[in-house]
Amino acid sequence: MPHAHGVCFTVWAPNARQVCLIGSFNRWRPQAMHRLDDGSGRWALNAEGAVHGDLYKYRIEGADGHWTDKADPHAHRCEPPPGNASQVWRLDHDWHDGEWMATRGERQSARRAMSIYEVHLGSWQRREDGHFLNYRELGVRLAAHCLQLGFTHVELMPVAEHPFYGSWGYQTSGYYAPTSRYGTPQDLMAMVDTLHRAGIGVIVDWVGSHFPADSHALARFDGTALYEHADPRQGFHPQWNSLIFNYGRYEVRDFLIGNVLFWLDKYHVDAVRVDAVSSMLYLDFAREPGQWIPNREGGNHNHEAIRFLQDLNTAVYAAFPDVHVIAEESTAWSGVSRPVHAGGLGFGMKWNMGWMNDTLRYFQREHVHRHWHGGDIRFSSVYAFDENFVLALSHDEVVYGKGSLLQRQPGDEWQRFAGLRALYGYMWAHPGKKLLFMGGEFAQPHEWHHEQTLDWHRLARPLHAGVARWVADLNRVYRGLPALHEHDFGGRFDWAPLAHDEPELLAFYRRAGDQFVLAVCNLTARPRTHLRLGMPIAGWWHEVLNSDASVYGGSGMGNLGGVRAQAKALGHLPASAAITVPPLACVFFSNGPI
Repeated sequence: MPHAHGVCFTVWAPNARQVCLIGSFNRWRPQAMHRLDDGSGRWALNAEGAVHGDLYKYRIEGADGHWTDKADPHAHRCEPPPGNASQVWRLDHDWHDGEWMATRGERQSARRAMSIYEVHLGSWQRREDGHFLNYRELGVRLAAHCLQLGFTHVELMPVAEHPFYGSWGYQTSGYYAPTSRYGTPQDLMAMVDTLHRAGIGVIVDWVGSHFPADSHALARFDGTALYEHADPRQGFHPQWNSLIFNYGRYEVRDFLIGNVLFWLDKYHVDAVRVDAVSSMLYLDFAREPGQWIPNREGGNHNHEAIRFLQDLNTAVYAAFPDVHVIAEESTAWSGVSRPVHAGGLGFGMKWNMGWMNDTLRYFQREHVHRHWHGGDIRFSSVYAFDENFVLALSHDEVVYGKGSLLQRQPGDEWQRFAGLRALYGYMWAHPGKKLLFMGGEFAQPHEWHHEQTLDWHRLARPLHAGVARWVADLNRVYRGLPALHEHDFGGRFDWAPLAHDEPELLAFYRRAGDQFVLAVCNLTARPRTHLRLGMPIAGWWHEVLNSDASVYGGSGMGNLGGVRAQAKALGHLPASAAITVPPLACVFFSNGPI
């Protein structure tokens, strides 16, 4: 911590034999630190010659007798890779986002639209020479792009310091330091400031499930398993070749909970997405029999991690009631987004991984085979409101040979683009907040790679530009029609009866007050004309969106602006209408204009 008479350094290393401070201010010559006599296991030293910007490390003689140079776990900035020293850094910044912060609670309420653009900063855009853009430059460009496309939030893949760029940030070494690849802490603050002034919220990915075993970081920090479990059956992740935090140790819980609060406080972050929650909940996650230790009841639930997550969410919402904590949790664990006092984990939202898997599996099927798999695409309606869901088409769905979302559509080129527009139409009509990974907004043709920027030149091509217009209009209508967002978590969802059942046709209603939105998706390559379906009220229904419109690259088939529902009952509804649904298309109708 910098002050008028140098810098006060403090580090937790309870089992160390000796701790020394080395840095640019003392020519990297060890200065012995003293153990505090408060029983905390902390060591301290006031270095009068140290100033803002100086590099430093802790040289620790561990309980095992070995000397190791360690980065500061609480450092606010790290030396740019491949260096790994910590850096003395102040966190002052003149913020200009007062209006956003004062209205954030209302802007982010469960009844408001939330459309998230997920971004990996290093590969979204770069300079022409291939070098990374600065946080400030990225903020200006991201704000303009999100305003044009209508996204309400940006989600940043982990920005905390990480030694290996290819980990995408998910192997964190500097939990309190934004990666120096893109600039200083103040540069990141300026980026958040810019996005806030544009009315765009900022979500950061946070990894509290595991950390890398790099020797300069947290692993065996004082010569013992300090942050991790000593037994590899509890402390090693075979899937990610990394270490697992010991959530039973209160100092570790304090380090992690304090870290989330730090990002919310110092960087004005609006939400945190907790990565890999499933790996925290289950002791046998990614393990074979005999490779894990059961809990005291003989089961596979990690009680210490469960309590940690509950404590984390309780602390965050107590300090920042206007933010969100979002879980990436891929199992059927009950109550992830339910209050702690009701037995839940206390998250505000949860990614709907079931919806994602079922939906993508269905959309990859050849059109002629979809008739026999209607259960895949409809099953999510059974549990759509069991949790506060985010529908996420994230980076994980476009890597490791899976192909891009466009590549996974069957058929010829026109059909692939039409199918992608239909996928997005179904997603935006379905209950739940929305998340789309970068590139998806203009049909990136190839799967994502962190060493390559997106194919921005594709936006000059009509079909790609059409997808971008479709996403922009989906976001506009999603924000403008309360029926599509007010009850994302609340149960206003009904299937519309069809005169003739067709498994490849999806027709359902969303409702808010007297406003209805009917979404009809034709997931075959054949157009449907004179399709009669039930309507909740008679009268004129506006066609507010049609993914087959020529402006999106479609064939231009539609309903000439709307249809009139007659007071002729069909199924459980009192009215009905005959509509046209183009091939591989989604059409939205509303009983009132947007």
